[in-house]
Formats: sequence, C-alpha cells, structure tokens
Amino acid sequence: MGVAFESFDAEREEITLRFRAPDSFITPRGSVQGGLVAGFLDEVMGWAHVWATDHVEAPLNLEISMTLLRPVMAGPLLGKGRVIRRGRRVIFLEGELFDSEGNLLARSTSTAIPTPRPGGEG
Repeated sequence: MGVAFESFDAEREEITLRFRAPDSFITPRGSVQGGLVAGFLDEVMGWAHVWATDHVEAPLNLEISMTLLRPVMAGPLLGKGRVIRRGRRVIFLEGELFDSEGNLLARSTSTAIPTPRPGGEG
C-alpha cells in the first residue's frame, strides 16, 4: 500500500503514517480509488491500536465508516490514526487522511474488538 511509519504519540495514542498510492490504483480522473482510501484509513486506525498496546493486540473491525471530503489525488499523503476509547471488549478508532499541504481529504471511524496480534513483532 506504499506505507511508511513516521511517529507514534503514546500519550494521545496517535500514529502518523505516510502513504503513496501505487500507480495502478489511480483512476483515469487522477484520483486514488476509493477502496484504497478506505485501506489507508484502516491502516492508520489499526496501527494506532497496535502501537497503543505495545504490539500485543490488533483490532478486528466490526464496522468502518468513511467520509470522502475532497478528491484524494496521486502523490504523498499523511494519515493520522488514534484510539478514541479502548475497553476490554470494544475499541473505538478514528482516522484522517491529509494531502501534502495539510488539507483534510477523508475521515473514518471504526468500532472493533481487541484480539491478540497475529504474527508477533511489527
């Protein structure tokens, strides 16, 4: 998915990732295909929970909601994901995607259940 880790703020339980959509996911309009935008947002939300639990847990999504606010054009993108609330049985996550000028392009929320992280280290 063209993703690179940038930072994690443990106090805010917020992760920042950088994305670059592969050329094969750019539509004839020059924008990123909507399913890949959802994938970017899913990545930032999921990794926020993974980092917030010291890589012990991973979220299993029950529901994801996404709002596209502007076209997501080809080029560098910045994603921010955060844990809004974490319980033993359910977690609430939020994600945002920005262009290189800081414009908010898309937002998402997720309701998920915490599960042991498959595959260990990350």
